[in-house]
Amino acid sequence: MRILAAMSGGVDSAVAAARAVEAGHDVTGVHLALSRAGGTLRTGSRGCCTIEDAMDARRASDMLGIPFYVWDFSERFRDDVIDDFIAEYQAGRTPNPCMRCNEKIKFAALLERAIELGFDAVCTGHYATLVDGEGGLELHRASDNAKDQSYVLGVLTAEQLAHTYFPLGETPSKALVRAEAAERGLSVAQKPDSHDICFIPDGDTRGWLAEKVGAEQGEILDRNGEVVGSHDGAHAFTVGQRRGLRLGVPAPDGKPRFVLEVRPVSNTVVVGPKEALAIGEISGERHSWAGAAPTASEFACEVQIRAHSEPVPAHATVSATGVVVVPEVPLDGVAPGQTAVLYVGTRVLGQFTIDRTVSAVPVDA
Repeated sequence: MRILAAMSGGVDSAVAAARAVEAGHDVTGVHLALSRAGGTLRTGSRGCCTIEDAMDARRASDMLGIPFYVWDFSERFRDDVIDDFIAEYQAGRTPNPCMRCNEKIKFAALLERAIELGFDAVCTGHYATLVDGEGGLELHRASDNAKDQSYVLGVLTAEQLAHTYFPLGETPSKALVRAEAAERGLSVAQKPDSHDICFIPDGDTRGWLAEKVGAEQGEILDRNGEVVGSHDGAHAFTVGQRRGLRLGVPAPDGKPRFVLEVRPVSNTVVVGPKEALAIGEISGERHSWAGAAPTASEFACEVQIRAHSEPVPAHATVSATGVVVVPEVPLDGVAPGQTAVLYVGTRVLGQFTIDRTVSAVPVDA
């Protein structure tokens, strides 16, 4: 096949490209420039898409003997990922920019251009597997559960999966990928993995948001609507947060309180006991299926609400208005804006953005 290898400058994408070459495919490397003013150097494992990353990707491509290009996707990244991130926080939701990047950039904009240029598939260093099932191609978890990235790929559609190539999915461990990179003479063999939000490399999300959307003082309420503190901007709070609340009224039982809800319209934050974070139902209108859609409107599944959280057995109902999921045991600290990914065994069924949560603990409990 003609393969376009998305090369981030990290070890995973470099080894994925190497395996594609070794498999006999016609491979071209591409690095995505996602910022018009990208940093020159990384700070340890923080940040990505820097000039240093582009240079590492070029060196890996040279080592593999494949053509290499840098494509400027900065405008699309700003519109579809950064602006979306800001808008979601302004609406009182907690977004996942990595999901949006996979959905809108790596497997939409990149794949669209690749197909236009005559490539058969896009190759990435994600840890996930593709399986030919009875209903067509299926997305499954990677062999290495510790590195499994099927959650952030849950936004992919059947059409996108048909043009996707994941050479690392069957690799038992990341240590083996690094060892392989060293054997191949790739300079990124021991390069740290990137983490945190790539466009906020210093990790100060609160400060970054305050600069982008401004700060407006508001009230912090308990579950009964009583004022227990004040804040400098509701956008700085996320569901489940405990630190930095600056509450002026202690809880009756003296126990710590956590953020339960963010209300952007009234610029208020609701806090309460830890047990009130338990969620007994989630639902969302925006959903997609990673392969063939379920044939039944109601079915048993497992739901995962964070990239590395444990999946929870659940019951899902699909209708014209969206997806409703009731977990067998309450979920902890779920916020609107998060992504719920549905699984059956190792298979990813699909995903939806959480619009509504229902507490498993009554207000007067």
